[in-house]
Amino acid sequence: MSAQHLSQAIQRMEASPTTAMTDRASELRAQGRDIISLSVGEPDFDTPDHVIAAAKHALDAGDTRYTPVTGTAALKEAAALHFHRDLGIETDPSRVIVTAGGKQAIFEALATTISAGDEAIVPSPWWVSYPQMVRFAGGTVVPLRTSPANGYRFQPSELEGLITPRTNWLLLNSPGNPTGAVYPAEMLRGIGEVLRRHPQVLVMSDDIYAPLRYSDAPHATLAVECPDLADRIITVSGVSKSHAMTGFRIGVATGPEWLISAMGRLQSNSSGNPCSISQAAAVAAFNGSQDFLTEWREAFRRRRDMVVQRINAIPGLSTPTPDGAFYCLVDATPIMDQFGGDDGKLALHLLDHGVATVAASAFGGRDGFRISFAADETVLTKALDRIEEALS
Repeated sequence: MSAQHLSQAIQRMEASPTTAMTDRASELRAQGRDIISLSVGEPDFDTPDHVIAAAKHALDAGDTRYTPVTGTAALKEAAALHFHRDLGIETDPSRVIVTAGGKQAIFEALATTISAGDEAIVPSPWWVSYPQMVRFAGGTVVPLRTSPANGYRFQPSELEGLITPRTNWLLLNSPGNPTGAVYPAEMLRGIGEVLRRHPQVLVMSDDIYAPLRYSDAPHATLAVECPDLADRIITVSGVSKSHAMTGFRIGVATGPEWLISAMGRLQSNSSGNPCSISQAAAVAAFNGSQDFLTEWREAFRRRRDMVVQRINAIPGLSTPTPDGAFYCLVDATPIMDQFGGDDGKLALHLLDHGVATVAASAFGGRDGFRISFAADETVLTKALDRIEEALS
């Protein structure tokens, strides 16, 4: 067998560069190298005790069988509570789907709605998997460029300038990966005004980082700010980032019944139900106390402020202050000549000095790198010392 047997769809898809860098860091560690990995988006906190207890109870109770394909009734009800309490979205459990991570929900929504030649507008820098999923489905990615000057957010007029009769998706991620950018309510309402003039455009609202915001303003999401557009919006969330449950692989999504039903049809013929034990743990995560998040947010805020201050003090580097998530997208434009204008070479240079980052070009950006501050302050300080020394 050879590559000639690979489908055109998979040939359009590239491997995730964030995963590749994390794997490379692990390989170097196995060789005895001292590598600090700031390349992966994974909270360093322990999963809350009540969530672990729920997983153990499910095991002890023999809850190890198939569940309904799109999730247990208990988890759909708990997810509906989460959407209402944490995002302000009123939804019914019948319009909730449970998936093996938020990534699966996004993939299913795009795979069930994109045909060859369809266009998806994706603000860049973007999460690495968005364009890969669009291309796999046969769609065309239309980048909507943002920059540090505007806080990595776009204006509604910029969106409207890219919409064509073939546009069928806008992908929104707030707080965003890799930038930490947050779209406030007034910006979302402006985006809604544009969308009303283009009724063929669906919206993916990826709110997975919603509980990790650092301003006093409440979280804003398009389905709440523009309720008349709700039948065109799917909102994705989960427990991976908010509850340090990345390995449990549970995502949840809510949206119009026709789309949730189509996603369930795809899931029934691909993965089947998410892990039964993970679903029981996610019920506890959504239904249990959320008080621990106050402490986690304050820890992330301290780390963010320290990282931003240190980065902006290194000659040739700069970063805006992210409003959410746990990433900084660092601009290195003034020093890119040293690396032939190739930020991949810059990332490898930093790896040679013991710090794993991800080049901005992996996210559809340029001339920089992303670092995750989901690590304790001692580790972050050591990593930033190495970055400063590598570029001195």
